[in-house]
Amino acid sequence: MKPALVTGATGFVGWHVARCLLERGWRVRALVRPGSQVRELELETVPGDLRDPASVERAVSGCGVVFHVAADYRLWAPDPAEMFRSNVEGTRHVIQAARACGVERVVYTSTVGVIGIPKNGLGDEDTPVRFREMVGPYKRSKFLAEVVAMEAGRSGLPVVIVNPTAPIGDHDFKPTPTGRIILDFLRGAMPAYIDTGLNFVDVRDVAEGHLLALERGRDGERYILGSENLTLEEFLRRLSAVSGLPAPRWRIPYAVAYTAALFSTGWARLTGRPPRAPLDGVRMARKKMFVSSARAMRELGYQPKPIDDALRRAVEWFRSHGYC
Repeated sequence: MKPALVTGATGFVGWHVARCLLERGWRVRALVRPGSQVRELELETVPGDLRDPASVERAVSGCGVVFHVAADYRLWAPDPAEMFRSNVEGTRHVIQAARACGVERVVYTSTVGVIGIPKNGLGDEDTPVRFREMVGPYKRSKFLAEVVAMEAGRSGLPVVIVNPTAPIGDHDFKPTPTGRIILDFLRGAMPAYIDTGLNFVDVRDVAEGHLLALERGRDGERYILGSENLTLEEFLRRLSAVSGLPAPRWRIPYAVAYTAALFSTGWARLTGRPPRAPLDGVRMARKKMFVSSARAMRELGYQPKPIDDALRRAVEWFRSHGYC
């Protein structure tokens, strides 16, 4: 069996995809930037960078399938152009290498952030959405990267797209913005909340969904990988029950949160240090990102679980690894 390449195996979702593949008996190769490492997993590594097409082709060469999971996932960056180089150009380099090396299939990891959300109801893979609706460089870069993947599918490369929602669980190394919510809660750094909502999902279900997409997905199709639609208030109550810590009682008006984010992001531009409250994050929070995973359940056999076990694993992992 030819190996499967996983980009992003040093990160949260990519690490779980790599582990899921290893548990299924796959040989796994990872593209790893110099100075980084894939922790706790025994796999082959190839040094390189998504922005370097030669190193990407070296990593893809000889692989049967590619899981392109890696992305620059931040809600604030000193140089937003870096996100476009990694997320858009990096995806183009992976697609070009996959075509040149004759891989059997590419599974591209997009994000629910590029899914259209209707005013009332649930967003799905067919909800109309436009580039100008994308808030911030992360969403804009992922929107354009998904266009690259879709164009490759239309031109004959076997590509399946998955759109994870907000994953939670163990081994959130960085952590991700979703993991940051949990970590701030555990540190007592979340005295209040705003009226918003997300679809949350166990990262292990997301990893399983990637393999189901490989096996059963239709070329050129996109599949939302999510689980539970929860308001932030509901999510924090669930987190309180798991952690034993009290949930914040006060809800901040959006205008107050927006003003605080303006100052926080402005100070970040002066200091170069990430803001505690990124403006793009607050702007995204104005709309509840509630979506449906019905297509993935129907076509892939995707069966996500409630998020309670994932919350427990996240809390235990952050605590046991000295994050809080």
